[in-house]
Amino acid sequence: MHLTVCAQCNVIMTSEFVTRSHFSRSVMVSIGVLVLGVTGLHFVNPGIKINGKYYRETLLKEELLPDMCDISEYFIFQQDSAPAHRAKETADLLSTETPAFIPPTLWPANSQDLNPVDYKVWSVLQEQVKVNNVDELCQHIQTVWDELDQRIIDKAIKQWHTRLRACVEAEGGHFEHKL
Repeated sequence: MHLTVCAQCNVIMTSEFVTRSHFSRSVMVSIGVLVLGVTGLHFVNPGIKINGKYYRETLLKEELLPDMCDISEYFIFQQDSAPAHRAKETADLLSTETPAFIPPTLWPANSQDLNPVDYKVWSVLQEQVKVNNVDELCQHIQTVWDELDQRIIDKAIKQWHTRLRACVEAEGGHFEHKL
């Protein structure tokens, strides 16, 4: 899930973190970042399948949207084209419950290079999180997230417009080498 970030307009972004292949379980967590701060970490309970209803009712309505509104009354909500994200009911909800919404039809399906959480924040967290099991992973992610320097997030957000322009110039193709 992705919510895009823009320093000029207080835009929020989230992403999912599925991880550490040497564990028998994985961890999925959603976050939001913006120049005014960050949301809390929202861990998805093990065994939960993220379908449209769970995504809308739990992750969006109960967790992410309230966090985002606590940070700023204005943000642009953007996400990828995962089935739960592109569901008509999800698009309808986000169109009415967010100040601005970029629907999946207007965003590349696989847009990690355009998502500050994906191109910067998770890599910083992963460098600092060294653990042996999923329980330790969750605990350490929370600790590192709580201590994450806002300047890292600000730098990632500042790169967003440059990355968008490079993506457009590359006509949606690879553009990292142009940055």
